[in-house]
Amino acid sequence: MRYIWIIILTAIWTTLLGLFGILVSLFEPKKGRTLGTCAQIWAKLILFMGGVTYTVKGIENLDLNKSYIFAGNHASGFDILLAFAGLPFWLVSIAKIELKSIPLLGWVMQVGGHIFIERGRQDKAIETLDIAKESLKNTPRSVLLFPEGTRTADGTLKPFKRGGLLIGVETGIQIVPVAFVGTFEMLDKDSWIMKNHPIELRIGVPIPSENYSNDTRRELAVIVQQNVQALLDQPS
Repeated sequence: MRYIWIIILTAIWTTLLGLFGILVSLFEPKKGRTLGTCAQIWAKLILFMGGVTYTVKGIENLDLNKSYIFAGNHASGFDILLAFAGLPFWLVSIAKIELKSIPLLGWVMQVGGHIFIERGRQDKAIETLDIAKESLKNTPRSVLLFPEGTRTADGTLKPFKRGGLLIGVETGIQIVPVAFVGTFEMLDKDSWIMKNHPIELRIGVPIPSENYSNDTRRELAVIVQQNVQALLDQPS
C-alpha cells in the first residue's frame, strides 16, 4: 500500500508542479530554470508525504554557485527522488528516450532541459551528447548520471560506462561521485513491496574533468566508479 501511495503522490505532484513550471517557463529568460526548482520541491514533497526519511552527507564538498556532473550508483527508483531532494542545484537527468513519449512527464522533462538518449543506437547517442554539451555551455545546469546504464539487480556496483562522463570532459564541468545508500534495501527491482528503511545521499569530492580527455575516458570511468564504491563502503 505504501508504494502505491508513493506512485499516487508522484502522479499528483508531477501534474501540478509540472504544469505550473511549464506555464512560468513561457515568461522566463532561462527556459527550464523554474522547472528545476519545481523538481526539487516535487522530490521533497513526495518523500515527506510518503514518510521516507533521508539524510545528505558531504554537501560541504560543493560550491553551490557552480554546476556539476553527478555520477552515482543506480539501486532503485528512489535514487532520482533522493538526488533531486538532496542536491540544491538546477539538476537535469540523462534519461532513456522512452520517457520522452510519456504524457506530461515527457513534456515537462523536455521543457526542463533534461537529456534523452537512444541507447540502442550509438550514432544517435553520440549526436544527442553533442547537442547536450552545447546546451550545457549555453545554459549551465547540473546533470544527474547513472554510468552503470541500468539498475543493479543484486545491490552491487557494476562497471561504469564512459559515454555520459564525456560530457564533463568536453565541457570542463567537474564530475562529482555520489552514492545512494539504502535505496536498494527499500525497494528491490521489479518489487511492489516497500520497506521502512532510511536512505542517504553521500557526496564525494569533485573530480577535475579537465585532467582527462577522450583518450583517457576509460581511466576516468574507473576512477569515478572507485570513488562511488568508497562512498558506499563508508560506515553509516
